[in-house]
Amino acid sequence: MQHSPGGIKGRWLVNSLSFVLVILAVVVILISVGVSGYYYATVRDNLASRAATTSDTFRKYFTDTYDQFYTQAEATVTTFQDQDKFEQQFLDANGRILLSTSGLSGGGVASTEDASQALSGQKTAVFTGRDPLSGERVMSVTAPLLSARGDLVGGVRYITSLRIVERQIWMIVGFSLLACLLFLMLVVASNSYFIRSIVDPVLKINTIAKEIAAGRYGVRLQKTYDDEIGELCDTINYMSDEISRAERMKNDFISSVSHELRTPLTAIGGWSETLLAGGGEDPEEVMQGLTIIQKEAGRLTRMVEELLDFARIESGRMKLEIETFDMSIELYEAVYMYENLLKKSGIRLLYDEDVDANYYINGDRHRMKQVFLNILDNAAKYGGDGKQIDIDLKRDGGNIVVSVRDYGQGIPEAELPFVKEKFYKGSSKQRGSGIGLAVTEEIVSMHGGTLDIASEVGKGTTVTVTLPSAKSEEALGITGAISKAPETPFTEGEHS
Repeated sequence: MQHSPGGIKGRWLVNSLSFVLVILAVVVILISVGVSGYYYATVRDNLASRAATTSDTFRKYFTDTYDQFYTQAEATVTTFQDQDKFEQQFLDANGRILLSTSGLSGGGVASTEDASQALSGQKTAVFTGRDPLSGERVMSVTAPLLSARGDLVGGVRYITSLRIVERQIWMIVGFSLLACLLFLMLVVASNSYFIRSIVDPVLKINTIAKEIAAGRYGVRLQKTYDDEIGELCDTINYMSDEISRAERMKNDFISSVSHELRTPLTAIGGWSETLLAGGGEDPEEVMQGLTIIQKEAGRLTRMVEELLDFARIESGRMKLEIETFDMSIELYEAVYMYENLLKKSGIRLLYDEDVDANYYINGDRHRMKQVFLNILDNAAKYGGDGKQIDIDLKRDGGNIVVSVRDYGQGIPEAELPFVKEKFYKGSSKQRGSGIGLAVTEEIVSMHGGTLDIASEVGKGTTVTVTLPSAKSEEALGITGAISKAPETPFTEGEHS
């Protein structure tokens, strides 16, 4: 993990400014090189042009004799008009200064190397640098003066100070630096504004996340921008709402389970005390008490098993004992187990099955029976006021479909998407832990199937379990020892 001084803002500014600074440095360098090159080239071309013009003129008209050359050179120096910009010198063949617009004469030698180069090579030469005599930066150009026969007579030399030129260059570079500085300030300001629009919401998200971690579920963020940060705010708000809902459901679950456990324990404890206190003299009362104790103990056992299954699912430890079996047998046995209970409650049970179909699946027969018992229990508990439950078993292509329908009050549309979630009980006043359907759906899902719930208020609820059937060769491999239990004598019209 790397330390990031200044956080995201500091890292953003350092990274972006580093890139901008490199670009600006390159721009300033290019401007400096370009401007100085342009100015130096302009001065050099001007001096070279003057030197070449003077050299050509003297070669054509004034280099027949030395006297003619000297007389014309003197006249040229005397009438030179640009003394404030340039210095004009005439040199002899040895590089000594004969005449100069600055008054230098008397045999002094030209101080820069362009003179010796031009006279020795008989080509125009240029020098840029510091004058050894004055220490000033100058540019000088020397062109040889040749006679008509090609003999070297002398040279003409133009010198100018670079002080003004370099001042202009430095002014332009300075303006460039100032412009770059203003641009850099604009970049910093815009980046600061932009990064603040990112960092501030992130800081708020961090604060909200800490509040959620501290237990303040349901707090929400105010979305400022409809962008990725806005989507993150929506996600955080959704997460906060879901955690708040899950927390409420968990609290309701704990309260419900506590109540569910307390009720049978109270009944068991009460009848135990009654029997121990001498209530065993009446055999009928003893049987009633023992029946209640047995019933409530069984209810406690089922609740504990349900909680254990839920814990196994949550920890990923639930395993299936896979085998190929006839699912219709398990469904039939579950229906048979509930028949008498439903009759006592005044609920008709209609069971329909295509007896010619094949209902073999690969799975855990005990877990599938648990699924059917849970669904039937819910149908009796929440839809029992409809006084009828329909059970249908059929084949649908390569799937086996089991439908259980009740005619109770149904589930409100707003609650329907949540009924399979853990701890959810909705608006129902019936007792329960709120994890039965969650466990049931997980078992069905582990078998590669689906559990669907359709409901309409006032018309009842239909729970549909769809499972993939076993391959035909697997089903045919089952021995004939597996057979359906003898049918129970249902009341007429209750079984088909």
